Amino acid sequence: MSRQLRLGAFMRPATIHTGAWRYPGAYPDANFNFAHLKRFAQTLERGRFDAFFMADHLAVLNMPLDALKHSHTVTSFEPLTLLPALAAVTERLGLVATASTTFDAPYHVARRFASLDHISGGRAGWNLVTTSNPDAALNFGLDEHVVHDERYRRAREFFDVVTGLWDSWADDAFIRDTATGTFFDPQKLHTLNYRSENFSVRGPLNIARPIQGWPVIVQAGSSEAGRQIAAETAEVVFTAQSSLADGKRFYTDVKSRMERLGRQHDHMKILPAAFVVVGDTLEQAQETRARLDTFVHYESGLASLSIALGHDVSGLDPDGPLPDIPETNASRTARQRVVEWAQRDGLTIRQLAQRIGGYSGLEMIGTAGMIADQMEQWLLEEGSDGFNVMFSHLPVGLDDFVDKVIPELQRRGLFRREYEGVTLRENLGLPRPANRFFPS
Repeated sequence: MSRQLRLGAFMRPATIHTGAWRYPGAYPDANFNFAHLKRFAQTLERGRFDAFFMADHLAVLNMPLDALKHSHTVTSFEPLTLLPALAAVTERLGLVATASTTFDAPYHVARRFASLDHISGGRAGWNLVTTSNPDAALNFGLDEHVVHDERYRRAREFFDVVTGLWDSWADDAFIRDTATGTFFDPQKLHTLNYRSENFSVRGPLNIARPIQGWPVIVQAGSSEAGRQIAAETAEVVFTAQSSLADGKRFYTDVKSRMERLGRQHDHMKILPAAFVVVGDTLEQAQETRARLDTFVHYESGLASLSIALGHDVSGLDPDGPLPDIPETNASRTARQRVVEWAQRDGLTIRQLAQRIGGYSGLEMIGTAGMIADQMEQWLLEEGSDGFNVMFSHLPVGLDDFVDKVIPELQRRGLFRREYEGVTLRENLGLPRPANRFFPS
């Protein structure tokens, strides 16, 4: 069989476009309405998507209130509360959630994702993030954000602790012998006893080893530190690459790093974000995108621009150029992307705000055939292994993709007609990790 696309769905916020909740016919409360989210998940499963992906935000007051009042993301479900509920109304769809290595404890993360994996029958994935938003620090007892490189050093160690806790029990530890009254075999229990400058975790985890061995490890950073931790740990990488050329460079870099570490090329799936607008004609799709952008408030777009840059630009001339912006502890990748747009396209502050408010990364706008053409090219030229799809507006953008684009991809032999297995690992073609303490 030829290479197959892997497709995730970026579902928190339910759509990334800041004006989409205002679009005629859209669900304004899509981000915080379980009935809607249940419908979206079941539609994704009907389309044989690999996973429902939930990003997470740990701060609300991250922009001025005059800008924030336009945002549809200020209220949303906590991921590890929502995803078990979605597990109960789906059967094969993967369920991936973000959990921060900067503002959480390894034992909590290990326990929650192990629980989700058992509840879902082996469909959990952990998006390991360091949290780039400096305002989040203010909600966790800190006066300023943790330095970028320090966050990644902590994240790497956090991964070791969490996976060590998942390996606390051998797969066959629980014998449940009613005759002797022995519930588990003590020889098949490992106490972690992990100690370092960052962590002191005795263990073991108070839940059986996850069905998948480990939930699928997802990573979303694209900085130098992010690429390296992805090469060392990630099985799925969500990234933001706005052109095929950029995608190919990123793909080659990260895959080469993992292979130098002794990991197999196919044991990581790289999925760039793709903002998709489907139309019956190119003109119709372009009109939809243009109309969406009219619903973006300048104040909201300006605040999003300030967050991306890690620097308040509200006092600058809206119709002037972007000045030199120093690096901060916010996301370096987002900052660099905006600076490159400004320099390459000669954009003003106002134009940058409009672009980032209406989404500004990789766009696939056109008919089902045109979108399938782009996805096929990225796959065949090794710009990606698939995509993390962002729908233009809900529910119509999702329905159009599943009803029009998926059948076209299936017709070309690029995407599954049925799920390959029952677990997220099986459907992604990823191996089940061996237990480091109880080798089989």
